[in-house]
Amino acid sequence: MRTRPLKVALLGCGVVGSEVARIMTTHADDLAARIGAPVELAGVAVRRPSKVREGIDPALVTTDATALVKSGDIDVVVEVIGGIEPARTLITTAFEHGASVVSANKALLAQDGAALHALAEEQGRDLYYEAAVAGAIPLIRPLRESLAGDKVNRVLGIVNGTTNFILDKMDSTGAGYQEALDEATALGYAEADPTADVEGFDAAAKAAILAGIAFHTRVRLDDVYREGMTEVTAADFASATRMGCTIKLLAICERAVDGGSVTARVHPAMIPLSHPLASVRGAYNAVFVESDAAGQLMFYGPGAGGAPTASAVLGDLVAVCRNKLSGATGPGDSAYTQLPVSPMGEVVTRYHISLDVADKPGVLAQVATVFAEHGVSIDTVRQQGRQDGGGEASLVVVTHRASDASLNGTVEALRNLDTVRGVASIMRVEGE
Repeated sequence: MRTRPLKVALLGCGVVGSEVARIMTTHADDLAARIGAPVELAGVAVRRPSKVREGIDPALVTTDATALVKSGDIDVVVEVIGGIEPARTLITTAFEHGASVVSANKALLAQDGAALHALAEEQGRDLYYEAAVAGAIPLIRPLRESLAGDKVNRVLGIVNGTTNFILDKMDSTGAGYQEALDEATALGYAEADPTADVEGFDAAAKAAILAGIAFHTRVRLDDVYREGMTEVTAADFASATRMGCTIKLLAICERAVDGGSVTARVHPAMIPLSHPLASVRGAYNAVFVESDAAGQLMFYGPGAGGAPTASAVLGDLVAVCRNKLSGATGPGDSAYTQLPVSPMGEVVTRYHISLDVADKPGVLAQVATVFAEHGVSIDTVRQQGRQDGGGEASLVVVTHRASDASLNGTVEALRNLDTVRGVASIMRVEGE
């Protein structure tokens, strides 16, 4: 074993960073044995140096992250501060001063992953980021290494624990959205401002990363269709139950049937209870991968939290350190297909549409005509009068597969019917 230690700079020492530092210390001998050399924590960059950080030598703590990554003797920089800046500048500086990088920064990678990969390759460095998607679940490395000889056609997953906890609570207890969100906040699953989670921004960044790796093409955050889950109601869950389904916020990345394009989207959807993702409860994550040769694979586990995410970071750290010792670099950016990202309007799936309509003869015929005029075939229809009377009824239509553009045209036409009082909800039906 080499005796000179590999030096690691840690950028950020919050929930994840503190766990990374703890594991590096408590498992130092095991890590050294697995890598082939000792690993030394050479510095920890933080914003508040006065905060007591148990198990970390105060002499290692600094507020000057730039000076730390520029020191010239750092082998690996672990970036867990998040956000776009200063993370992007610090990562590029690390590459330019001889260090490889392990990151958990999904937002930055979804936005600038291609540029960062290009610079890493130019400088002969590694850029690993298993922890950026689905916490502890090994997913990125299987996609870009284990399945490198296969053709991945679809990635379908629950990649945000906060939203899954909320939807699972709504499903299992009948709670409304706000009630479930309040419980998630009280338990620490949701941030004080949960917008990034419940509006799908977090999941969309992860979808961009997954689509790029799975389909060997460049997919940016702006390419991902995003729809939040704040409008999901108890009535939607009641309808899902009647269909033998539940509701999940899904990240869906697909290769077109003809192979000429890809799509990436995040939105709530009904999925059959028979689908493996339907049984994913609480704050857990799971990703379902469909490929030509391997068939269907499912990756499941804790998708967030300090220790689980640190596990993924340390796995990358071991791989990068091994590469350093051998003088090699691991797999870089693979975007050889250069496939275009199709707009959401071209996505084809099934739909569940709930309408408030006048409770009188002929309404169903009018509604059916609108669907037919827009080329959207109806699978099932359910109509019932409102318990509160008022001359209105609830009409639920489940379609066969149709394009999103056709469905949108149908809904706009329905809104113009005098007999349609309102469109209560529209939800896609996936996983069939």
